[in-house]
Amino acid sequence: MPADIRADSEPGPRLPRRVRIGYGLGSLCTGTFATVPGLILLYYLTNVLAVPAAVAGAAVFLPKAWDVLVNPLVGAVSDRSRLRGGPRRPFLLIGACTLPPLFALIFAAPPLRGAAAAGYVAVLFLLAATAYAVFQVPYVTMPAEMTEDPAERGRILGWRVGFLGVAILLSGALAPAIAHADGDSPASYRTMGIAVAVLLALGMFGAWFTTRWAPAVARSEAEPSLRAQLAAARSHRPFLFLAGMWTLQALAIGVMLAGVQYFATYTLGSPAAVTPLFACLIGPLVLVMPLWNRLARLRGVKGAQWCASLLFLAGAVLLAFTPAGGPALGYAAVVLIGVAYAGLQLLPLTMLADTLAADVARTGKRRAATFTGLWTAAETLAFALGAGVFALVLAVTGFRSSDADHRVAQPEAALTGITMGMSVLPAVLAGASLWLLHRYREDRIGSVSPESEPPESVPQPSAMPPQPVPQQEETDRVD
Repeated sequence: MPADIRADSEPGPRLPRRVRIGYGLGSLCTGTFATVPGLILLYYLTNVLAVPAAVAGAAVFLPKAWDVLVNPLVGAVSDRSRLRGGPRRPFLLIGACTLPPLFALIFAAPPLRGAAAAGYVAVLFLLAATAYAVFQVPYVTMPAEMTEDPAERGRILGWRVGFLGVAILLSGALAPAIAHADGDSPASYRTMGIAVAVLLALGMFGAWFTTRWAPAVARSEAEPSLRAQLAAARSHRPFLFLAGMWTLQALAIGVMLAGVQYFATYTLGSPAAVTPLFACLIGPLVLVMPLWNRLARLRGVKGAQWCASLLFLAGAVLLAFTPAGGPALGYAAVVLIGVAYAGLQLLPLTMLADTLAADVARTGKRRAATFTGLWTAAETLAFALGAGVFALVLAVTGFRSSDADHRVAQPEAALTGITMGMSVLPAVLAGASLWLLHRYREDRIGSVSPESEPPESVPQPSAMPPQPVPQQEETDRVD
């Protein structure tokens, strides 16, 4: 239970196990789609399709930047939906039917090279990113609408994060292994695209089917426009600092994901080294997750987030010394980063869920879809920008692109840029996020701002029967 919920709080009804597990299955999609393109797509463009680094960076970044616009739009449309099956599940089904085939087509490797290949990939990636938004935004919103009990939300998120770790480990280890099985040939990338599409479909259809038994105890209210959604975020200082912190940390992770294949190939000397590197990064995810949960209970979620952020920063700095210390030092640094990454996957989500619940208590408005739409848009943009930033590092340092049949030697500046882009740049971003974490003040359930009416005076959404008002706590409000 989050630290800001009193131990004697009234527990809510527990959800059926099949709902919690089934909802978690959706993370097979979110973890896979957040990982594989960031890990492979830039390298696929520069080293298989001979796309110049700067052009490849634009082809990866621009389609995902589109999510900044489409994610809030999907959230608003989903809020207003009156489709049969509820406001969320029909969108899960639409995403499940469209994203897997689009993902496979991204890596279909047509007989194109250079700018033409970049254009083909960018268009398919844009369509895939849109399909992913249709699934992801309603999916992330659902826990806040299934239950108003923070402890039960924690159990739902526990399954979600558990499947997220499985998805990241499975897709991040197997996708490069399949892609490199035939010497980075276009055929091996086609096989990889189909295999990952199957994994996406399994998670998406599984989440859609099993959440049919999920209750709907609350429903979010849509802001009327993107401008109104951004205004709502600006007026909510805890969310603003929390989202900013996670955006910088997601950008640091995105830069690392984009660079790990180059780091394996040119710093460690073997393209196949990406699989053990990724295992070191993601392997600790499931193993240490209970420890981060325990630390959050002992020190509070914000205190645990400080520990995870500082550990990530230390691991990134240590990674910069790999050329001098050898591969063993590099692997050890990545394990350290992996332990921190487990916390960074769990703790911001926990803080977000608590902040959204406190927003309901403070304002009487259910704006989960508004805030989660902005959150997922910022997260998606950060991961995409990570690939674009690393591509810019490659372009500035003189990296030479090639196709699968012709390998070229890289200048010393490019080799240095790969190591620094993989280590020092993420460390700087992680350091900057600490200032926003410092400014974040835990938004406690039960604290009501002077400008807000108490929740009792706010009418419930007409689509739902009146809900009991949660018992408020006497807490000190911190700006």
